[in-house]
Amino acid sequence: MADRVLQVQISQIKPAKGDVAANAAAVREALAPGTDLAVFPETVLSGYFVEGAVREVALSAGELVRALGHPPTGCGCDVALGFYERHRRGIYNSMAYLAAAGERYELLHVHRKVFLPTYGLFEERRFVAPGLDVCAFDTRFGRAGMLVCEDLWHSLPAAVLALDGADFVLCGSASPARGFRPEQARPANLQKWDRIAARTAEENGVFVFVSQLVGSEGGKLFAGGSTAWGPAGDLLARAPLFAEGEARVGAALDDIGRIRAQQPLLSDLRAALPQLRRSLDRAWTADWAPGTATTPGSPTDSAPGSARHGPTLGSGDPASQPASPERPEALGRSERPSPPRRPGPEDYEALAINPALVEAALVEFVREETSRRGFARVVIGVSGGMDSAVSLFLACKALGAASVFGFRLPYATSSPDALSHAELALKATGAHGRILSVSAAVDAYVEEHEPSVSPARRGNLAARLRSVVLFDQAAKLGALPLGTGNKSERLLGYYTWHADDSPPINPLGDLFKTQVAALARHLGIPQEIIDKPPSADLVRDVHDEDELGISYDRADPILHRLLEGYSPEALVEGGFDEQDVRTVWGRLSSTHWKRDLPTVALLSDTAIGESYLRPVDY
Repeated sequence: MADRVLQVQISQIKPAKGDVAANAAAVREALAPGTDLAVFPETVLSGYFVEGAVREVALSAGELVRALGHPPTGCGCDVALGFYERHRRGIYNSMAYLAAAGERYELLHVHRKVFLPTYGLFEERRFVAPGLDVCAFDTRFGRAGMLVCEDLWHSLPAAVLALDGADFVLCGSASPARGFRPEQARPANLQKWDRIAARTAEENGVFVFVSQLVGSEGGKLFAGGSTAWGPAGDLLARAPLFAEGEARVGAALDDIGRIRAQQPLLSDLRAALPQLRRSLDRAWTADWAPGTATTPGSPTDSAPGSARHGPTLGSGDPASQPASPERPEALGRSERPSPPRRPGPEDYEALAINPALVEAALVEFVREETSRRGFARVVIGVSGGMDSAVSLFLACKALGAASVFGFRLPYATSSPDALSHAELALKATGAHGRILSVSAAVDAYVEEHEPSVSPARRGNLAARLRSVVLFDQAAKLGALPLGTGNKSERLLGYYTWHADDSPPINPLGDLFKTQVAALARHLGIPQEIIDKPPSADLVRDVHDEDELGISYDRADPILHRLLEGYSPEALVEGGFDEQDVRTVWGRLSSTHWKRDLPTVALLSDTAIGESYLRPVDY
């Protein structure tokens, strides 16, 4: 199409998990007149995290064409989209290109994802087979190539497409948002996508169109932010964050020749390819094995004596975490950079967040995860503390104050400030508020059955009864219970089991306590709530630091370094207080059992959660 501009629409939509027909209809509805080519994300017809349900949503090529139906009236554009494909008895994560041909779509090409991430939060290789081929193909607009998500992270597939004559590369992605640094306007994973897409476009002299999934799937937030890149590596358009939308761009394909003449990187590669092929063959057949980093063994856990007290110290190193959120580069301890010589500003800087970006992500999380479960309301236990106030503010922003019900659930030993501070938070948001004392119910059990109960047991009784009341009020109101526990408490095992951790969704569970404080200041939580010492308020005048033996300000940097893969010994050598490290490591390594579902004896090949796998939102 000489002297013509290709009108491209890069669309990001929220798929309904597992509902192929509804998602195909959403794709059709998103097509706009005046578009030549519409590009949709990876697995847009089913959602990405479908796990063991992948065979239920997979389509053959013929079924895909029938699912998409005929081109909408007045919009005869071509469509590229991601789907789980059933092909020759295998299941693949694929991208299809369908050309509008009058009253029907014609399938021109299918690319099957070659690089299947199986590390960190990804398990693709467990559920789908890898593709074995990368090739360009002809369209009525020029020669195209397609890749799926991690395929683009490797430079070789895009280079193969460019060498095969591709003018533009279409990439569908489902990349969960991770990394909310204060200096970044977008999540860190999207910053990496920008660098990779820009490099791919410039290195190969091609247009690159990246369509990102949007929405929340079981707490994994897809941020959107789809992009279009010119052959000089320049950003042409960007779609919005955390919302359905699109980026539209006119791609002048004739610019490719001019830019490749100015920067002939692709022709240089073509000229060097015969020699490089010999080098590649030699590297492929070389009789050597790359060094492998050893993964330290996990400690043997020993359960604490109670739900909130008495952890024993563990020993050994935590398993290493991937060095990159997208690439499986696990580093051994000897390869890691040295930790800071002393705990200081750099440790707290490592925990810093962009609170506005985190707010946008968590509001989307609450809205999506509530509606996906069929609810429009939530109930929250409002304790008067900072965590519950933050969850309350987020819920009101996501659903509106009229749909949020905050319950103050005091016990006789509760701090007088708890009720007043909870009232402050409720008034600030305009949410519904109600006081339901649990004193009589707890005391009736204690007086009749356990008159010698300890203060700690009595506190845990109150916490569990609060959870019972919240779930009952949720049933009455047709609402979903919303959690309030933070990451520090979860890692330290400092919460009442089957009470604080029982709500089915929790916006704060991946934020350290110090990060929750930063978000609270951003949200405008009343200062007296932020400033007061954290307390579970289960025993009169006992605060978190009294029971933990360490403040969150000191514990959070240690937890962060341990989760990065540093050993307790390395942190002590680096300047952290030895007793602080022992305290944090002891609680972290002895409370894994509290952070998982009930342990079930495995007796069959179809055990729930092991072999029978369905995501929570399927």
